[in-house]
Amino acid sequence: MHIESETWTDAEQTETNLALLPVGSTEQHGPHAPLGTDTLNAEAVAERAADEYDGEVVVAPAVPVGVAEEHRAFSGTLWTSESTFRDYVRDVVGSLAHHGWDRVVLVNGHGGNIAALREVAGRISRHDEAYAVPFTWFDEVGEHSSDMGHGGPLETALLQHANPETVHEDRLDSAAENGSERWGDWQGRVNLAFDSDEFTENGVVGDPREGSAELGETLLTAAADALVDLLDAVAARQPGPRDD
Repeated sequence: MHIESETWTDAEQTETNLALLPVGSTEQHGPHAPLGTDTLNAEAVAERAADEYDGEVVVAPAVPVGVAEEHRAFSGTLWTSESTFRDYVRDVVGSLAHHGWDRVVLVNGHGGNIAALREVAGRISRHDEAYAVPFTWFDEVGEHSSDMGHGGPLETALLQHANPETVHEDRLDSAAENGSERWGDWQGRVNLAFDSDEFTENGVVGDPREGSAELGETLLTAAADALVDLLDAVAARQPGPRDD
């Protein structure tokens, strides 16, 4: 059930305690992909998993602004502080739990959100009347995870499959030519850069020309399958200390 498309009376009849909360970002993804890439991709994975799950699961509206100040040099990027982001996610999860949907998977599409989501999920699970766990889709695509960049082949491919109208195919060459091969500016194991414009001219990391709709379908299937398995685990788990 997608909350925003249902009436409150239909929502009241939903018999599940499971919910998915897509979490994305509004930030640059090079000249070829939309600012909403992370949100669109998180939604696509959540929707596919909800459709495939053998049971009922609620899909909440996405959180579209995240921890993204590292992209501030590029027009249209929006961001919030980690503390505000964590508080907002916690409040949304609290709202879901109020209606009985108190086991929530945070379906994330943005690398900058990862640390904050892990922290707030722990806080929710320890102190609130809810259980939350984070899930980042591009960590769950097997060997393809190593190709993750920014506006690179993985994010572009998933868009090409799930939201093809959003990709400017005629800009892929320039996106690749003026991007970076690697995230950051490194000295040993230390990343000297804090903002993405310090190492990529147009915001791209990786070669988006290596993406395709076919690859996107592979990625979506892998991520959604992993999310379905996680939903089963969340449904069965008893949070808290072990009894033995």
